[in-house]
Amino acid sequence: MPQKLSPQARRDKAARDKMYAMTPRRRRMKAENQRLRRAAENRGVNLAGKDYDHKTESFTSVKNNRGNRGEGTKNE
Repeated sequence: MPQKLSPQARRDKAARDKMYAMTPRRRRMKAENQRLRRAAENRGVNLAGKDYDHKTESFTSVKNNRGNRGEGTKNE
C-alpha cells in the first residue's frame, strides 16, 4: 500500500531515497547482490520470490529478508 503523500512530499521523498540508494555502501551491496544472483541463476537455482540477505549471506524469502526474520527492523 503506497504512502499518501502530497506531490511535493513525494518529490522530496524520491530525492532522499535516491541519495540513500547511491551511497557507497548501498552501491556495493547492490553490485554484490546482482553478481551473486546472476551466478546462482546460471547454476540453475530457482530464485523466484527470493532476495539476497547480506546478514545471513544467503538467498531468503522477500518476507523474511525485509522483516528481519520475524524480529522487525527497529533494532537492526
